[in-house]
Amino acid sequence: MAATSSPMVRRRQLMAELRRLRDAAGLTQDEVADQLDWHSTKVMRIETGRTAPHPNDVRIMLGLYGVTRSEEAAALVKLAQDARQRGRWYSYRDVRLNRYEFFTGLEAEASTIRSFELAMVPGLLQTEDYARAVILGDPMKLAADEVERRVEVRMTRQQALSQEDRPQLWAILDEAAIRRTVGGPAVMRRQLEFLARAAQQVKTIIQIIPFGGGAHAGQLGPFVVLDFPEPSEPAVVTMETVGGNLYVDKPEEVRLYTSTFDHLRAVALSPGQSGAMIRAAANALSCRIGGTG
Repeated sequence: MAATSSPMVRRRQLMAELRRLRDAAGLTQDEVADQLDWHSTKVMRIETGRTAPHPNDVRIMLGLYGVTRSEEAAALVKLAQDARQRGRWYSYRDVRLNRYEFFTGLEAEASTIRSFELAMVPGLLQTEDYARAVILGDPMKLAADEVERRVEVRMTRQQALSQEDRPQLWAILDEAAIRRTVGGPAVMRRQLEFLARAAQQVKTIIQIIPFGGGAHAGQLGPFVVLDFPEPSEPAVVTMETVGGNLYVDKPEEVRLYTSTFDHLRAVALSPGQSGAMIRAAANALSCRIGGTG
């Protein structure tokens, strides 16, 4: 899981360096776009990772920023070339929205994943049937083959948790996530049983915040904190919205989310108590299914 192995990580490195050079040149994103006669959002898209810049664009930006050292310029252009390589998710480009590409690339390279969810089980812990039900609930009306391909993407993401150098996964769920019956009682029961088994894995921790705990620090919405193995790679926070994923990477802002996660961890049930609640919820659904049979 080396930090330099992924085109997405290379893109992050390039983003950070281009932002640093622009700041050093005393230019705003709008000023750069204006001087290069680019669309007003192009620089923003490059610096936020939404676009992998063409090496020629990087050369032009470096000229504007006054980068005269040939070795430095060559290294950044090479980084831009590497960042445009096709990553492991390229085969799903036909059905996956571009807004997810950056996140899945980051997730694949993370050493620790801290996830908080309010209303559903995190994607890395979903069963196939549960994932299908979630995707079918998306406001976008998808063809059946598109739904199945999206399910396949989600299941492929989970392979990272079965590898020897798998990331540490710490998931905190509001109780609503295990009480909401997604896909019907039978699908939800299997999902809860899967969740209970996942919690037994050495590098997976699952905690539930019970309804009885009242208000808590995560009520404004779910988020994911991704940490990376290399000290030079800062943590990233991502939040999924209807309009796309939002990313936070400024250290002071990341600290707000890591602090929030710590607060949530403190008010949640212990992993053992959480596992008992999940199993009890699964048993309740089993009785419900049996009672209707």
